[in-house]
Amino acid sequence: MDYARPALADALAQQYAAGTLRGGARRRYEALLPGHPLLREALQAWQLRLMPLTGVLAPQAPPARLWQGIERRLWPSAAAAPQAGWQRLALWRGVSALASVAALGLALLLVLPGPAQPPVVVVLQGTGGAARAADGFVASVSADGRALVTRPLLPVSLEADRVLELWSVPPEGAPRSLGLIAADGATVIDRRRLPARLLKGGTAALAVSVEPPGGSPTGVPTGPVIYAGKLQL
Repeated sequence: MDYARPALADALAQQYAAGTLRGGARRRYEALLPGHPLLREALQAWQLRLMPLTGVLAPQAPPARLWQGIERRLWPSAAAAPQAGWQRLALWRGVSALASVAALGLALLLVLPGPAQPPVVVVLQGTGGAARAADGFVASVSADGRALVTRPLLPVSLEADRVLELWSVPPEGAPRSLGLIAADGATVIDRRRLPARLLKGGTAALAVSVEPPGGSPTGVPTGPVIYAGKLQL
């Protein structure tokens, strides 16, 4: 098979990125990637093309009758007590958090060409009161530190003239801005902003601050830091 043909390279990359190239064909394709620049370029192009699909879907609130139907199937004999309701709510929040982590992992797999190690997941918890602590951000960092994706577990309410900015906090010294992030969806951080030593001791934690439009004018957080999480390897 002539892998130097652009049409063939594009077709294989499309199938691999979409997940339809499976079994032995997928393994052969992965084995060919290191020695075929054309295959790698085609795959990266398709991964970048598909990347926006992980963050364009707006969250939809399901109708109450749908939740009630699901509850009846899962807990047919449960009493309709407030405590049981809170337990179910906690379960659904946990499921939602796991789904967010899975989506971020998928986003990183789409960004990086070839086989990838499992990403490092950082949970950024609220630094304020109980209401803020109940939500948070999930940041997923590729195993080589070259890609980072963030997503809030719940949409963050902000004033119209305020934005969120992500920071890399080193063990010593001032934090470094990684750019603005969305308050209600996934954000893929430009790899040019990522520290070269992100997973090699250069970053001790990630933090999110509230800033004016365009981000901090000083290069350090000027507004309150509302989320923070340690980077544990």
